[in-house]
Amino acid sequence: MRVGFGVGLALKAPVLAGRLVRLEPLEHRHTADLAVAAEENRGSYAFTWVPRAHEVEAYVEAQLGRAATGLLAPYAQVSTDTGKAVGVTAYWEPRSWLTDDQLDAVEVGFTWLAGSAQGTGVNAEAKLLLFRHAFEEWGVSRVDLKTDARNDRSRAAIQSVGARFEGVLRNWSRSWAPGEDGQLRDSAIYSITAAEWGERRVALEARVGRYDSGAESLS
Repeated sequence: MRVGFGVGLALKAPVLAGRLVRLEPLEHRHTADLAVAAEENRGSYAFTWVPRAHEVEAYVEAQLGRAATGLLAPYAQVSTDTGKAVGVTAYWEPRSWLTDDQLDAVEVGFTWLAGSAQGTGVNAEAKLLLFRHAFEEWGVSRVDLKTDARNDRSRAAIQSVGARFEGVLRNWSRSWAPGEDGQLRDSAIYSITAAEWGERRVALEARVGRYDSGAESLS
């Protein structure tokens, strides 16, 4: 199914519901939960900027400002077990190459999870929901993901959900690593294409199913 977007390709974030996580369009009501989530265990955030508790309100406001441009569709990742927001993610950078009203590619990014939500399957199912909607509802030809090339943990997580490594883009974007304000980073880029999605979906659904059964313990 290919869905027309109209000139500008303004991204919209519908609710995407799974068994482990529900992706809700980010709102100010998620701020309190995210402030708690951001402070749980910051040991895995070495190359990813995650706001401190006192910065979350401004962070949400900034994301909503980006959403107003149509170039970002931010989500709160809400645990179905607790009903609490345990992180964020987003669609962003919509691209159209063939016609002005068809979304051909989109990135999934701006992702972080609370320490307690890592290794629970939330990341795997969130990616399944995001990829499935992009390919099957929007009809994109490509979904891509990028991370700091030095971020081995993030790169492993991206590969675990079926994305293919394409290379490193040198000095591609600003660095979010502590102490590197004003510096650029190399970005490792990964993707899934429409031709690959059927196989990737089967594998990712099976992986999420193993979390449901308690057979897997790493996201």
